[in-house]
Amino acid sequence: MKRRLLILGAVSAVAGCAGPLPDTVQLVPITGEMPFDVPPARIVPFLGYSPYEIHVFPEEFALYWTLPGEQARRYLVGIGQPGRYIGGTYHVGDKREWPSWTPTRAMIAREPDLYKPYAAGMPGGPGNPLGARALYLYRSNGTDSYLRIHGTPNPRGLGQRISNGCVRMANSQVIDLYNEVPLGTRVVLHPL
Repeated sequence: MKRRLLILGAVSAVAGCAGPLPDTVQLVPITGEMPFDVPPARIVPFLGYSPYEIHVFPEEFALYWTLPGEQARRYLVGIGQPGRYIGGTYHVGDKREWPSWTPTRAMIAREPDLYKPYAAGMPGGPGNPLGARALYLYRSNGTDSYLRIHGTPNPRGLGQRISNGCVRMANSQVIDLYNEVPLGTRVVLHPL
């Protein structure tokens, strides 16, 4: 870990706040992304990992798409709130463009006023909390973990512990990642 941090340098966290639901749907521009300066993805040295995998390092708020030649494309992400980030090894079991969203039973039980109105689901579109694309993370036994790597209509939450467990990315960047990542790709959510 320290070796990679020395190579990459410090990561500056992005300030701002965002709620888990699109309570400001009417304010979201047609592009599906609120105005915000999202740091561009960068190609960085990334030693000791196989190419064509996804690695999320929560303490860095970073997702790495590994490439040949000990390099990776690095993206700034938002991660799960304290107690909701679940490290482990998964694989991409499904991919969807403009996915629909339904809160889990645990989310509804935890915050019924916030999530119960969406218990029947929300269709995909610019104001949907899953954003423009979603990669669905499955366990090794083939079951859905209910964790996602997905876009967001409000990237102000990037660089924060803000989600219910998913990894959030800027819509424009999750589209790029989605286009590169095939089904079956190994995903490692490294522990905190």
